[in-house]
Amino acid sequence: MSPFDAYRQVLRHVQPVGVSGRVTGVRGLSVSVGDFPAPMGAGCRIVRGSLSVEARVVGFAGEETVVMPMGAMAGICRGDRVVLTSAEQTVGVGPAMLGRVLDAFARPIDGMGEFRVEACVPIRPGPIPPMLRQRITEPLATGVRAIDATMTVGRGQRMGIFSGSGVGKSVMLGMISRYTSADVTVIGLIGERGREVRDFIEKDLGPEGRKRSVVVVCTSDEPPLVRAQAGAVATAVAEYFRDRGCDVLLLVDSLTRLAAAQRLIGLAAGEPPATKGYTPSVFNMLPELLERSGRTERGSITGFYAVLVEGDDLSEPISDAVRAVTDGHIFLSRKLASRGCYPAVDVLQSVSRVMIDVTDEDHRAAVKEIRRLVAMYGDIEELVSIGAYKLGANADYDLAVKAMPLIRRFLAKGIAERADFEDTRRGLKELHRQIRMMGEHR
Repeated sequence: MSPFDAYRQVLRHVQPVGVSGRVTGVRGLSVSVGDFPAPMGAGCRIVRGSLSVEARVVGFAGEETVVMPMGAMAGICRGDRVVLTSAEQTVGVGPAMLGRVLDAFARPIDGMGEFRVEACVPIRPGPIPPMLRQRITEPLATGVRAIDATMTVGRGQRMGIFSGSGVGKSVMLGMISRYTSADVTVIGLIGERGREVRDFIEKDLGPEGRKRSVVVVCTSDEPPLVRAQAGAVATAVAEYFRDRGCDVLLLVDSLTRLAAAQRLIGLAAGEPPATKGYTPSVFNMLPELLERSGRTERGSITGFYAVLVEGDDLSEPISDAVRAVTDGHIFLSRKLASRGCYPAVDVLQSVSRVMIDVTDEDHRAAVKEIRRLVAMYGDIEELVSIGAYKLGANADYDLAVKAMPLIRRFLAKGIAERADFEDTRRGLKELHRQIRMMGEHR
């Protein structure tokens, strides 16, 4: 370690003294400031008499700097003073964060007092160099049988969870956070309804999940800049525990609301709307955030990112952008949910791109046969439901009809039921053996 490293750290976070400007106008969600040479992303404070509101630099328009407040804009007047407060955004972190509920600035909001801060970390650090990333070779148990069996996740993988509203996404995230084999869980609730935050923490997460979790909350009534920051803060907290040697599970709910917040920021900064109204900065922000998960020499971050699919259409822009960056995706089917099949995982539309690296040949062969039978049953499902299909017409279809009750029973799981990873693998191979025996006796 160089003797100058401590000084470099001080210089990195030093705040310039005396940099200030004046409000020249307000337009929509943004404030124009004159004579204010602050860099992009810098923190500042708009002073309104005895009151003040925090803000961030989001762009430039001609000779003016465009800032966006992180609080209420009511009362801001032309001529109000704007003062630079920080050139880089950082948050305080420490082991005492475990079990706590924080806001988008990593401040506790659970009424349990302050926690001891061990270090300050940037919320948007530089990317991990590709050659410093470790290969994903070990599975991470989620405790959800349908995932562990048919789309096994590896430590350091990034998975998207795609679903429409009301299909069981929050319940699944709660199950994963309670039953995962990861050391630490970091949960980012971004743009959630205020009523649902406490429901998720007390009902879906529960005491068992909460004691080894850090929950970062930003509700839908917060300004867009705060909502966009919440995703970066949750990831920064996960990176802190990863660098301490932990296997971290990062759950972000949801990327769609995060993208909507970034779209508002981009429009306020003067960006042109691109695909379906989303600005270019949205499609730059998504890979920038998602690439921060992964495995390093110290630890790993396994990311699950929820995406609200508009009209259950997987081809909409945010879904497309997330699928292009993640290492797999889990699709929750409204059709399965309406039949009472929980978790409503569609095994045909879901995939894990690292499953081949974390499972053995027997495991993959069993999954391949299950997918084949589920696909064949889908071809004749309507005929079976109205009684028009007669056994004996096709041997493969007959096997699919006979095997589906076994497959559904295996994949189904109660909310309070934890599926052990080794039990899941043994059960999968036993199911495959039973299916082969049924095929031999046709």
